[in-house]
Amino acid sequence: MSTDEATNVHLLPVADARSTTAVAWRLVRARRASLALTIASFLLTGFAGVVPVLMIGRIVDAVREDGTLREIVVAATVMVLAGLVAGLFSTLSSAALAQAVAPALAELREDVLDRALHLESQRIEQAGIGDVLSRVGDDVRKLTEALDEAIPLLLGSLSAIGFTVGGLFTLDWRLGLAGLAAAPCYVLALRWYLPRSIPYYRAERTAEGARAEALITGVRDAATLRAFGVERIALERIERRSAAAVEITIDVFRLFTRFGARMNGSECVGLVLVLGTGYLLVSSGAASVGDATAAALFFHRLFNPIGAVLFVFDAVQASGAALARLAGVVLIAPRDHAPVDVGPDPTLRLTGVHHAYEEGRPVLAPIDLEVRPGERVSVVGATGAGKTTLGGIAAGTLSPSGGSVRLGALDITTAAETVVRRHVALVSQEVHVFAGTLRDNLVLADPHADDDTLWAALTATEAAAWARTLPHGLDTVVGDLGHPLTPAQAQQLALTRVLLLDPQVVVLDEATAEAGSSGARELEQAGEAVTRGRAALVIAHRLSQARTSDRVIVMEHGAVVEEGPHDDLVRAGGRYAALWSAWSDAGTGDVGQAGWSPARDLEDR
Repeated sequence: MSTDEATNVHLLPVADARSTTAVAWRLVRARRASLALTIASFLLTGFAGVVPVLMIGRIVDAVREDGTLREIVVAATVMVLAGLVAGLFSTLSSAALAQAVAPALAELREDVLDRALHLESQRIEQAGIGDVLSRVGDDVRKLTEALDEAIPLLLGSLSAIGFTVGGLFTLDWRLGLAGLAAAPCYVLALRWYLPRSIPYYRAERTAEGARAEALITGVRDAATLRAFGVERIALERIERRSAAAVEITIDVFRLFTRFGARMNGSECVGLVLVLGTGYLLVSSGAASVGDATAAALFFHRLFNPIGAVLFVFDAVQASGAALARLAGVVLIAPRDHAPVDVGPDPTLRLTGVHHAYEEGRPVLAPIDLEVRPGERVSVVGATGAGKTTLGGIAAGTLSPSGGSVRLGALDITTAAETVVRRHVALVSQEVHVFAGTLRDNLVLADPHADDDTLWAALTATEAAAWARTLPHGLDTVVGDLGHPLTPAQAQQLALTRVLLLDPQVVVLDEATAEAGSSGARELEQAGEAVTRGRAALVIAHRLSQARTSDRVIVMEHGAVVEEGPHDDLVRAGGRYAALWSAWSDAGTGDVGQAGWSPARDLEDR
């Protein structure tokens, strides 16, 4: 299986036609009055459109049979009035449609975003951020364009087609049958097109999501890719996925033009039948020349609405595929988010935990580990040893291939991530400063925290000193849109949120890696404040963290090779003693650098 095929396996689901229709109806049924007004307006517009054609037939008969001027004037007046009515209700139909579906589209987008935000982070990572962004971005844009242009044109055209066919029967039932005789040709063209086009449009939307994922990944990780000298691989992936998206789009267009040729053939057949029938009826005296003229104009009038349907069918199909992708996210069954009492013994227990990112390539051997309340356990080892994998499993952000992870009565491997986050906090080296004030960034963890509580937490993590120098204190806008924070300050901010959340377990995955900066001492103390009194698992970036831990676990090739207090392991003269000696000699070196390689780093993560 290729990389692209493997990625597609984990994409978020796409709803089937029945489920998509159910979601659409649920969104618009609350606005039935606007929907009814929309339908009525389109019908009245269609009815007003056939009146001028009937009047033209009357004018032809009046001129041919030496009718009065009054008959011609009346017919012309009716034509003008019908045009005014058509213009009025055409405007009203568009406004009513917007009133019915625009709020529904906004609600759909909110539902999709809400569902995506509540998905487990592992599920989002497997699908790729490009898949999510293409749905809430490109797919919503497709729907918006369809609602603004394609859907009104489609409804108006269908209404015109219906009333035009009715007008043919009004003139003479035989003329109506002649027009309907072309229907099988249209049906055959649609039967040929639909089964072929729907899979293409779905594939097109999926390909565009894969292209977005490749572009986002390439831009986001550009520095890392250049550092490893593998930017060509990323560029080739972008090129390959872009080419695949373009190829599908071209195939869709080719299919569309072949469908157009079949529709043109159907129009030719229908017009010949109507003209021929009109000639026979006029010759036999069964119909007037005006009727035959109106019939020909009626059927010719079908060219525009049928052509419009043909023109917008591409957009309708694409928007249908986009709606199915959005509905697929909305219909993902939410997991139970009810609070769970972990019980009187909140000990973190990993039993027989093992993991492999790819079948047949294990990165974590079966491990048994207990972290008791108030105990701090550090995990050390060379990059690629499996430390980050173990930390992710312990924090509940990564589902293990086997084994169990429990916090008292809570099964972390099966519980919803929002439930797990109430009890287990993970802070990695990659922290995020949200656009907003410093207060906004903090109350995410505790919405009810007052200023005194916020300042107490900032003081505990050594962040109060720089926070008080901000222009507006807690109300200072920080991040990309405001006052920039240093990497060390951003990590202090993340650790402060942990204190406000007050979880029972804390997992720090190199969360104080910025300790090599000018804020080294403050960041180390912040980490100690966060883990104090809690069950803590620390993926140690620096062995100074391991030295102050209650217990140290040494990992190598995904297995635990040593375990015990720092002093005992140093005296034992094993693997940890060698790491400690190397780190002590280097002063502030990174223990993970021993045996480092890009491949092992990717394998570890």
